[in-house]
Amino acid sequence: MDSVQPRIRPFDDRDAEAVVDLSLRAWAPVFASLERVLGSEIFRRLHPDWREDQRRAVKDVCASQKGRVWVAEVGASVVGFVSVGVYDPERSMGEISMLAVDPDHHGGGIGTALTGFALDRLKEVGMKVAMVETGGDPGHAAARRTYEKAGYVLLPIARYFKNL
Repeated sequence: MDSVQPRIRPFDDRDAEAVVDLSLRAWAPVFASLERVLGSEIFRRLHPDWREDQRRAVKDVCASQKGRVWVAEVGASVVGFVSVGVYDPERSMGEISMLAVDPDHHGGGIGTALTGFALDRLKEVGMKVAMVETGGDPGHAAARRTYEKAGYVLLPIARYFKNL
């Protein structure tokens, strides 16, 4: 897909449905990847209804992070969103807490634009370090590429799961 410069603007409550919808579509392959990596039994225990959990998480972030959530538009369509916040004020560390891009716009530079925009917002409020977390499984490969392209340094962390 060709790169397109989106218009990035503050989230409005009227954006909620579009943001939830694009997020669920964007994260469907991620959760499919997690199920392959973890196995169905562990996955279902951790995520019995991932769509409802993610729907709630996105709505909660959009409601609780007023003024710190932005949407990306191409034409009149919302094609992505990002939420940022102060993670550790004593260390001047901020974070991108949530980011999703409509699958129809993957590879078009929307994630890169949202990441850059978020980093600029963190700098504006005095943050000196930015953090973002994502998965190490194949489903999160595009997210890792976006963050690495933005200059993030990967700190590998091992998290293990076992059925009991």
